[in-house]
Amino acid sequence: MSMSPLTRRELLKAGAASAGAVAMPAVAQAANAATTPTPLRPPVRQRLSIEVNGERIERDVDTRTTLLDFLREELHLTGTKKGCDHGQCGACTAIVDGRRINTCLSLAVMNTGAKVTTIEGLGTPDKLHPMQAAFVKHDGFQCGYCTPGQICSAVAVLGEIRDGIPSHVTADLTARPAVSGDEIRERMSGNLCRCGAYANILDAIEDVAGTSGARA
Repeated sequence: MSMSPLTRRELLKAGAASAGAVAMPAVAQAANAATTPTPLRPPVRQRLSIEVNGERIERDVDTRTTLLDFLREELHLTGTKKGCDHGQCGACTAIVDGRRINTCLSLAVMNTGAKVTTIEGLGTPDKLHPMQAAFVKHDGFQCGYCTPGQICSAVAVLGEIRDGIPSHVTADLTARPAVSGDEIRERMSGNLCRCGAYANILDAIEDVAGTSGARA
C-alpha cells in the first residue's frame, strides 16, 4: 500500500514537535533548579574584643558586620549615624585609636583590640566635651543628623594638627601645620552638612583651638 508523501509544511511541523518533546524534560529540569532554594551557609562568626568609650566589649560577631552596624545594632550607640553607607558623608565618623574613620567602611572584626570613641564617649549632657559645648555656643548644627560625626571629626582634626600631620593645603610639609580656616575646611571636607551650617562649625572649631576670629 503506497503512502502519500509528506508536504514540506507537515515535515516542518513533525520536526518541531519532535524537538519540543526532546527539550521539554531539560526545560522542566532547569525550571525546577531555578525554583529550588540553595541551602544557606551559616554566617562566619568571630570573637571580637574591643574597647568602646572606655568599656571593654567581648562579642561573637558576624564577620560581615561593619563597625557602624556593630555600634548601632549590637551596642545601641545610635549617636553614630548611618548616612550614605558609602564613606562619602562622614555622618558615621568615630575616633579609633586616636584617628577618625568612617565606620561604615570598616568591618568590626578589623578593629579587634582597638579603642573606639563615639559621640557618647566624648561628653555627657551634664559635662559636655569642649567641642560639643562650642557647637552649641556657635549654633553649629540645624537638623543635627550629621552633628555627631562633625564633632568627632573636629576633635580628631585638632589632634592631627597638634601631632603635625599635614593636609592637602599644608604649604610646608617640614613645618608643623598651623590652625587656620583653610586647614580646618580642608580637613573637615569629608563631613557633609546638608543644612549648610559650615560657617558656624568653623567658628566652633576655631573657638576650641583658641583661634576664634582668626579665620583665613
